[in-house]
Amino acid sequence: MHAFANPTRFLRIARPLTPALLLSGLAITAAALIYGLFYAPAEQLQGETVRILFIHVPAAWLGMAGWSAIAVASLVELVWRHPLAALAARGSAVPGAVFAALCLASGSLWGRPAWGTYWVWDGRLTSMLVLLFLYLGYIALAGAVQREGGSSRIPAIFGLVGAINIPIIHYSVIWWNSLHQPPSLGWGGSSMAGPFLWGLVAASLGFTLIFAGVVLARMRALLAGIQADARLRRKAMEA
Repeated sequence: MHAFANPTRFLRIARPLTPALLLSGLAITAAALIYGLFYAPAEQLQGETVRILFIHVPAAWLGMAGWSAIAVASLVELVWRHPLAALAARGSAVPGAVFAALCLASGSLWGRPAWGTYWVWDGRLTSMLVLLFLYLGYIALAGAVQREGGSSRIPAIFGLVGAINIPIIHYSVIWWNSLHQPPSLGWGGSSMAGPFLWGLVAASLGFTLIFAGVVLARMRALLAGIQADARLRRKAMEA
């Protein structure tokens, strides 16, 4: 793990990897969405509205995965003081928030024909909304710490505490009487028909590659900002 602690080594890997992830992710996502929106069959009960799942499910997965990345990076920062861990957490926050918001928006569009309303205070929907608020709070807190020069341990602790919401989101449809359908994919197999399953797997892979590419790009930008500030401070001291 500490082999990647050197910023120079990290940049040497991240520079070629960022466009590779973004371009491959865009290509796979485009192919999956074209298939899902125009070629996948309509579902027997939900009809054409089922096509929203090719956006909604990957967005939900990456909304939760983004905060999981923040929690893991926060733990690494607090325990091992890894110099790039805070950057990894901050780099995951904005794309994670975007996917959480996309999950809520697409879920509302899906819920209107399925439930007759855009929003219900269902356990899954409410806990996902809480996740979006946690993202916004983390982004504001991390930004304030950077501007005011406070300890990066504060947003790291917030990132760990907020991870409590992730299992709540996952198990909400099991713990409570929920309008949201139970998971169709699990370790035991899938209850989803093949034409939907493989398209969904491709869309999830494509969106995940885009997410990873954006995180690396944000980490590089944050690191460049820190290095620029350090150079300005050195020049000011020399003057």
